[in-house]
Amino acid sequence: MKRLLAVLLCASLAGCATAPEDPIRLVDEVDLPRYMGDWYVIAHIPTFLEDEAYNAIESYELNDDGTIATTFRFRNGGFDGPLKVYTPTGFVRDDPGNAVWGMQFVWPFKAEFLIVWLDEGYETTVIGRNARDYVWIMAREPQIPDDEYRRILSFLETEGYDLSELREVPQRWPEADPGG
Repeated sequence: MKRLLAVLLCASLAGCATAPEDPIRLVDEVDLPRYMGDWYVIAHIPTFLEDEAYNAIESYELNDDGTIATTFRFRNGGFDGPLKVYTPTGFVRDDPGNAVWGMQFVWPFKAEFLIVWLDEGYETTVIGRNARDYVWIMAREPQIPDDEYRRILSFLETEGYDLSELREVPQRWPEADPGG
């Protein structure tokens, strides 16, 4: 069942939506080692797999071959809901700034994964797509300052995102039983 869900997710991310004429703006450069680690999902326009996510965290680890081991975990439906874990592999595409990735949940599909916001301190980031159908606002901490959140929302609106689709991801830490 997990494999079927991953295939459906990849198919939905692979390009069902129509992209606006202009590509979304990317960050100029991503220092990959510095980008690695845990990112709390603050808000998102979710895929169907994560539309009831709580305590969502995406973690990245740079592999020796240049791929990125990714772990996306969250509680489904509430803070005490079942733990869901997905482990796609990230691939930095031919981009000198390292902001264009493919995210592979199941071979051979690689979903578009674009780093469109990254603050200087590597504390907040936004992953977007040219289709403006999904987005993930993430941070190193479970909350971000309101002014930073408003700046990100303004940026997303300027880039053509429908903010009425945005869902804030409930975060409550420490989690009583983070492993299961």
